[in-house]
Amino acid sequence: MSPFRNRLNDLDPKTWLKFQKSWFIHNPPPRKKGVLRHPAKFPETLAQEFIEFFTKRGQVVLDPMAGTGSALVAALRAGRHGYGIELNPQYAEIARQVIAEERSRLGEAAASLQAEIITGDASEIARHVEEHAIPPIDYVLTSPPYWDMLHARGAETQKKRRSEEALDVVYSDDPRDLGNLHDYEQFLDTLVGIYTALKPYLKPRAYLTIIVKNVKKGGVIYPLAWDLGKRLNETYTLKDERLWLQDNQRLFPYGMGNAWVSNTFHHYCLQFRNE
Repeated sequence: MSPFRNRLNDLDPKTWLKFQKSWFIHNPPPRKKGVLRHPAKFPETLAQEFIEFFTKRGQVVLDPMAGTGSALVAALRAGRHGYGIELNPQYAEIARQVIAEERSRLGEAAASLQAEIITGDASEIARHVEEHAIPPIDYVLTSPPYWDMLHARGAETQKKRRSEEALDVVYSDDPRDLGNLHDYEQFLDTLVGIYTALKPYLKPRAYLTIIVKNVKKGGVIYPLAWDLGKRLNETYTLKDERLWLQDNQRLFPYGMGNAWVSNTFHHYCLQFRNE
């Protein structure tokens, strides 16, 4: 039998097979105080698993909506170069501080790795690539705003954050911020345009993972994950999905005794490839 030849990543066959399961449970560790201000941060521990599957050491990872830098921290831990674009200058600065702390912790292991946060609009990817000399990208990992749902004042998490000083309940008041677009079709068109514009800067067969949810609003389901899958399949090839399940969330009796309303504790991790 010929030896296992792995062209995609540095994983052994057993670890590869484990990642192929179409669902996984990931309950992230508590967030550190410095990044609590961001209202919807995804965990570095989850990001690292995806980065280590879709890249090899020394390759280049991009998050065009970097927030407080989860994907870049994960890239450093995995031995990859990372670039991130973040519209909110305050989040970008937090990300730089978090990345600097991670560099210090990793020491020599991270000395040769790039990890750069660019303050700017993800829709201007061509300018950012040119000005910051971003090399051809091996992998994109990102989680966009789930439409304007952070503006939903009735959400339990929002109530809690409003009661705590200096914690944001929305990403920003910038009109360019996707989370501030209240028309669903405009939001979807803008988001698809951003991801489509990345194509010239991705290497052939590079993967793009988008972590997203379908959205409930006013008693209506807006199938954001499914709409993204359909629309972006015109530019990339939608290869698959993984379901990120959270089983440690509190249940609420929505619609009890009257109507079906789910407690939604899963996200879609959509895998596209640049064929």
